[in-house]
Amino acid sequence: MFSSIPTTRPRTPLLDRVESPADLRRFDALSLPKLCNELRQYLLYSVGQSGGHFGAGLGVVELTVALHYVFDTPDDRLVWDVGHQAYPHKILTGRREQMPKIRAADGPAAFPCRNESPYDTFGVGHSSTSISAALGMALEFRRQQRQNQAVAIIGDGAMTAGMAFEALNHAGHEEADMLVILNDNDMSISDNVGALNKYLTRIWASQTYSAVKEGSKRILSRVPGALEVAKRTEEHMKGMVSPGTLFEELGFNYVGPIDGHDIQELVVTLGNLKNQPGPKFLHVVTRKGKGFEPAEKAPIKYHALKPQTAPSADKAAVAAAPAPTYSNIFGRWLCDMAATDHRLMGITPAMKEGSDLIEFAQLYPQRYFDVAIAEQHAVTLAAGMACEGSKPVVAIYSTFLQRGYDQLIHDVALQNLDVLFAIDRAGVVGEDGPTHHGVFDISFMRCIPNMVIMTPADEAECRRLLSTGYHHQGPAAVRYPRGKGPGVAVDTDLQSVEIGRGRLVRESKTQRVAILSFGPVLANVMAVAEAEGLDATVADMRFVKPIDTKLLSTLAENHDLLVTVEENAVAGGAGSAILEALASLGMSTPVMTLGIPDRFIEHASPSAQWQDIGLDQASIEKAIRDRLAQMG
Repeated sequence: MFSSIPTTRPRTPLLDRVESPADLRRFDALSLPKLCNELRQYLLYSVGQSGGHFGAGLGVVELTVALHYVFDTPDDRLVWDVGHQAYPHKILTGRREQMPKIRAADGPAAFPCRNESPYDTFGVGHSSTSISAALGMALEFRRQQRQNQAVAIIGDGAMTAGMAFEALNHAGHEEADMLVILNDNDMSISDNVGALNKYLTRIWASQTYSAVKEGSKRILSRVPGALEVAKRTEEHMKGMVSPGTLFEELGFNYVGPIDGHDIQELVVTLGNLKNQPGPKFLHVVTRKGKGFEPAEKAPIKYHALKPQTAPSADKAAVAAAPAPTYSNIFGRWLCDMAATDHRLMGITPAMKEGSDLIEFAQLYPQRYFDVAIAEQHAVTLAAGMACEGSKPVVAIYSTFLQRGYDQLIHDVALQNLDVLFAIDRAGVVGEDGPTHHGVFDISFMRCIPNMVIMTPADEAECRRLLSTGYHHQGPAAVRYPRGKGPGVAVDTDLQSVEIGRGRLVRESKTQRVAILSFGPVLANVMAVAEAEGLDATVADMRFVKPIDTKLLSTLAENHDLLVTVEENAVAGGAGSAILEALASLGMSTPVMTLGIPDRFIEHASPSAQWQDIGLDQASIEKAIRDRLAQMG
């Protein structure tokens, strides 16, 4: 058990011999516990250097070693769900020395990535996709008459999503040769782990048991009624000591639960299951943060870790209260609004901490609904509540709202229901990379009738626009970024603004260029507007839908060039909305649109990403000066 994070690289003589899983498979099985200890210690060190997902990886050290020890990876496919737990996998598959730079622009990605390694068999980042992907691989292996194995490793949280059960249902129907491993790190399905279970697991996973079971079926099928009695007896025995009845009914051979930190037991069980035909389901119980005492005691706190630095000697700096993030602004607003309106209901798809609904959940437990990882359900649940007079607020990350798009259109907007979407992590999110960027929501929401879409420029505007969306009758969305804003003071009232009304924040003397800013890019835009020799007018448009056509027409009449700036895809984004609005007004003022280019943005620091996409101050200024030079 470790109680602190190593600040220098630990000695790992066994781990240093593993450049690939093929090296691992040369080890004697008796040496695997020591290897696991070294791997856990190196994981603590590397994540302490880089920051990143932490607790889940500590919990699957033994499982990861066992999987690469038993299966012939990469020819056998391991599909990691979400990817939070894949750091030990990356360490064992040739990326050990790169791990202190994970999530940096020149280091490994935060999640499995097919372009990074042949051992990363499927790119992930959103949950509950692993069983579907592994099933697709297994069916192709069967079609091509290949003997390779497909294994999906999914957490108990990800099993709450409907997509996982859709895939289980299909796999059972296809009788596919695949293995699903449930990493149960919260003991939420069963805590029935012990000597009896270990004994029964060995029996159920053994080739002997399978052979006897199948042979008995053939014999008993000739005796009227005997086969049905035997089947019921088997189901009754399994049902008494394991939670596998559901998975058995779906067509899987259920095995477990077993101790996910017993490396010897894992190797034996996986070895028994490896070549058994048909769908297999292995239930493994692990402890999130295993081996690091603080993480075991506070698994949510240590889900991810920031790079470790020496404590500051500046007592004043230590005592200073941290500036609120946009999520904090939302969380405070939600509690304040709930105090004034009993109709308010808060909904989150498993993001209570990330979206800062902690205080709301404590103050209003009867009005707080965590639906687990089920974004589609979260949206339709809100629609149902709105039908009966509630005012639901759905707190959801931009990247995860993509999963509830059909429900957003058909269940909320089509019926013009009164639901507010508080969309967190809008824009680029830094080191988590392309699976977590929220750069498409303006584009995919703007085409939906009845939607109101708002883009606050700072903390104060975020609170105002949340109130505006709440008081609006119909579907509305407020999108705000990850992290802190520019530090604008926030009022404690619940003031709204007029729907579809922007604000002019700077007027130029030359009136040559007008910059139309959407969202938190306003700080960079203001710096550009005041640059020597530029002198631009700046409008904080606030609303992407509806566009403030009165303000737009005034700016278009009085300026030679309009520049739109947004932290969303240029294709179909706010700039496109401006072009469409000008066309409808019959105006032909030149427009330059700046935003996310038509490509996926790789992981890096947020500042590096802004520079990459051309939304930092220097890039915006250069783009405008170049366009003005072209115009003469």
